[in-house]
Amino acid sequence: MDRKVIGSGAEAIIYLDKDVVKERISKSYRIPEIDNKLRKFRTKREAKIMERLGKAGFPCPKVVENDEKQTLVMEYIKGDKVRDILEKSDYKMLCSEIGAKIARMHNLGMIHGDLTTSNMILQKEIFFIDFGLSFFSEKVEDKAVDLHLLRQALESKHYTIWNDCFEAGLEGYRREAKDAEEIIKRLEQVEKRGRYKHKG
Repeated sequence: MDRKVIGSGAEAIIYLDKDVVKERISKSYRIPEIDNKLRKFRTKREAKIMERLGKAGFPCPKVVENDEKQTLVMEYIKGDKVRDILEKSDYKMLCSEIGAKIARMHNLGMIHGDLTTSNMILQKEIFFIDFGLSFFSEKVEDKAVDLHLLRQALESKHYTIWNDCFEAGLEGYRREAKDAEEIIKRLEQVEKRGRYKHKG
């Protein structure tokens, strides 16, 4: 089988066959039993999150196969990465959609954990991909930190338009999120903590 590597990071190598195959990398610095257990747990959790989102009609890859070990096979989502087209598009409208979709995910008690425009694909609507760092949580703090990660990603990758993008994202989030004001208030505290750390 001739598989093409389409991504790799600290946690996993991602191949494209007909579907996307994600294999979690073994870490030599971990005790093998702990390494296997951790990779199995993270693979299982990622699959469970995508399955739950899919059942709720959220745009994300469908799980094709989960061996409950270290390999996850999922649907390949064709389209442009939002990272590559944001500046050339109606970016306020796209970011409003992104914010609304993050709210939908948070309403379902799920945190993405890696909200960058590289993990968003534009088809007729925006699909979210790469749930490798995602987890279940209803905590206001976790939702605020998720939004903070989006802000940092926009500021870093789309620095000429990031402020307008983030404001549009928050507008979309406010429209859809339960407890939106409480979460956005906590976001302000998270950002202040980040600034103090940065100064230190």
